[in-house]
This record gives sequence, structure tokens and C-alpha cells, in this order.
Amino acid sequence: MIDLGSLEAAAGNAAFVMALRGRGLRDTAVLRAMEQVPRDTFAPPPHREHARRDIALPLSCGASMTAPSTVALMLARLRLEPGQRVLEIGTGSGYVTALLAQLGAGAVLSLERYTSLAGAATRRLAALSEVHVVRADGLAPDLPDGGFDRILVHGSVAAIPPHWRAALEPSGRLVTGLSGDGVCRVAVLATPEAEPELGAPVRLAALVPGLARVL
Repeated sequence: MIDLGSLEAAAGNAAFVMALRGRGLRDTAVLRAMEQVPRDTFAPPPHREHARRDIALPLSCGASMTAPSTVALMLARLRLEPGQRVLEIGTGSGYVTALLAQLGAGAVLSLERYTSLAGAATRRLAALSEVHVVRADGLAPDLPDGGFDRILVHGSVAAIPPHWRAALEPSGRLVTGLSGDGVCRVAVLATPEAEPELGAPVRLAALVPGLARVL
């Protein structure tokens, strides 16, 4: 028997990805991953019906799921290659964490400052052996030792903290939001020593120091 529910979900995901393509997003690997990892699975039940819209969705603790077009843009700029080690700052629902795994990350260490979000994301991502969610504050200087090929930050800062640079491999790449003059833009560090390359304006919440946790 044909599973009409599965067909409807697949059609919905395909339409979701086509809508993102219509916004100028062209990274095939990222779009394929977003088609294969349903956003509604990670959305809070009250907002699940809006999961295929290109909008941010509220989470508990004042956090939010970033709008899909911003997620796609940041993942495209990350240029993740299969097997690479990723540090993710801001697990949130775990949706982008799952996308990183789908894109072929060899290991993902995801830091989430809020206990309830970290616990819920851990349960959602339990089947992904390459993912490890830790309750920690990514703005705190006591990050793990260097060795990350990629760092993805879900939020904006006024300047790149030195300890983020120190956590990157020499050929590593970091993507975050960088705020200035009232505008937040996607920023890329092509190497740990490089100056940030600014891209398109995006809507990302500002990261606020506090709630530091030793890993």
C-alpha cells in the first residue's frame, strides 16, 4: 500500500526546497540535505505547521530556529567537506546539527547554553553517532582545544572572539553573523588569521556572554 502521508511529506519537502531555490540559493548539496532532513521534525508542535515557511520559529528560553534561507546561506558559505570535524555554537532545536551530519561531517560537537534545549536536541539526534551535544556557552573562552575544520555560529557578534580563531585548524573556516552599524551580515573567516569577509544581511540574534560552562 502506498503511504500517502510519506508522499505528502516528500512533496512538501520538495516544494520547500524549490521555494529556497527561488530565493537564489543554489548550493545543491545543502538543498538536498534540507530536502532529506524535514524541518518540521525539529519544530515545536505549536509552530510545526509553519516549518516549511521561510521564517524563524520560536523555541523555549527565548531562542529560535533560524529562517531556512539564512541556514542555507550559512551552510553554503561553510563549504563543509565529508569527514570534517565541526564545532557548532548554538544547537537550538538540533535541526542544523542534523543538516551538518547529513552533509557528511565526520564529527559534530554542538554547544547549547540552555539545559532544556540541549536535552531535547540530544534526544532528537540520538541516532546520529557523529553528533555530540554539550551544555556549554560558546562565548566562554574555555572551548575545546583546536582541531576543528569548520565552526558554525548561530548568532551574531560585534567581533570574532580570539578563542574561536584558536579552535580552528590552520586551513579551517568559520561562519557567523557579524553586527555593525545596525546591520548583521554573514561573516566568513577563510583561515584563523584572516579578516572576516562580509556577505549578505541576515537576521540573527545577538549572542550575549554568560552562563559559561566548562566542557
